[in-house]
Amino acid sequence: MSFSNLGLSDKVLAAVAATGYTTPTPIQEQAIPHVLARRDVLGIAQTGTGKTAAFVLPMLTLLEKGRARARMPRTLILEPTRELAAQVKEQFDKYGAGQKLNVALLIGGVSFGDQDSKLMRGVDVLIATPGRLLDHTERGGLLLTGVELLVIDEADRMLDMGFIPDIERICKLVPFTRQTLFFTATMPPEISRITEAFLHNPARIEVSKPATTAVTVTQLQVPAGREAHDKREILRRLLRDAKDLNNAIIFCNRKREVAVLHKSLQKHGFSVGALHGDMDQSARTAALDQFRKGEIPLLVASDVAARGLDIPAVSHVFNFDVPHHPDDYVHRIGRTGRAGRTGTAISIVTSLDSKSMTAIEKLIGQPIPRAEGDFTVHNEASDEDAAPRRSRSREGSRDGARGGRKPRREREARHGEREPRHDQEPRQERAAKPEREPRHGRGSSPQAAPSHVPSIGRAEPRRPQREVDHEPADHSHLPAFLLRPVRARA
Repeated sequence: MSFSNLGLSDKVLAAVAATGYTTPTPIQEQAIPHVLARRDVLGIAQTGTGKTAAFVLPMLTLLEKGRARARMPRTLILEPTRELAAQVKEQFDKYGAGQKLNVALLIGGVSFGDQDSKLMRGVDVLIATPGRLLDHTERGGLLLTGVELLVIDEADRMLDMGFIPDIERICKLVPFTRQTLFFTATMPPEISRITEAFLHNPARIEVSKPATTAVTVTQLQVPAGREAHDKREILRRLLRDAKDLNNAIIFCNRKREVAVLHKSLQKHGFSVGALHGDMDQSARTAALDQFRKGEIPLLVASDVAARGLDIPAVSHVFNFDVPHHPDDYVHRIGRTGRAGRTGTAISIVTSLDSKSMTAIEKLIGQPIPRAEGDFTVHNEASDEDAAPRRSRSREGSRDGARGGRKPRREREARHGEREPRHDQEPRQERAAKPEREPRHGRGSSPQAAPSHVPSIGRAEPRRPQREVDHEPADHSHLPAFLLRPVRARA
């Protein structure tokens, strides 16, 4: 079957032919007719099967009639990450080049003013992440009452990122009579509950079993020690010895590990980029563009790059960290072996990852074989960044001062005599010196301070009894009436 048999408009067919595609994928072949018939669609397919074009092409056909109004988009597409949203916009720009459609992108990292000005001009297609979309609606700059078609893409990723409450809020803001397209690669129970609540008699299209991997991907696992420097050395060995490695994505579980591994690979001469959620949008876009253009063959990334990114020519995927959730493994290795190409996915597995690997093998329904060869790390000190900073600081503290000096007792034992300190004088000289004279306040005499003055840091001495002065007092300075004797009353 060709695209001309699916009911697409002439403009869309011309755009598809210009890109060189002639035969639709199974998800496109089954979904496009239902979308054009205004039916709700529940599409379940593994990554790399053309899900994006399955809703972009019929949307372009439906949007040829009608006109957008200010702040009221006609269609809404929800994506879990900024990269996926930008990728969908690229698809609209490619296939909708011959149509005068306004496409807006609402993602984080861009000023509200620029986005608000686009919404004011009227938008036919609004592509957004849930958080930024709700920010605009709460500010009163966006109305969803005119949405005719709602697309929820990568729904299982929405669940993992905690966007399900936001999705429920958005679904209540759009009209009840809208058309809904729901695409996912896996079907956890929470996703099934949402489909039952927001889809009306959907056409269920399941081109592959949920959470299955492509047959064109060769999966392997490599055993490693628990230490991070062991895994880094094994990864470098795999990168150098890999056959037909054009480019590769290396996945880590944590953002901090992405930065550490990126720095380590750069130190060992690899051309590599980094991608994780804490980077600003310009840096993330630049890293993806460099990787797509082949300027950097390696990309160290978190699970931000695991869902839906269309980079067809990725030859290898390395799991530096085994994912905690089995579904993430399916999406990670789905970055290779796309569009009928072959690919290789290698996971570096420690003894702590045994439970995760068992869950992954249970989910995909097949065992993952071990790679052939000896991957034992013989020299742990070969990696310059192997020793953690904490152990180095402890060694430095054992060696003595900051400059690496050895402890004083060790120096004395080595030289056979006690080493004098430069900041102190010998005891004999210090003993011969007179004691320091005490300070006296204004008007005080140079004599020793009285013993009843308390000292800080020690018990106050017992005060001596006051001595009685037996000499007659001098009262010459007193007036005469004060010197008169006073008679006591009887």
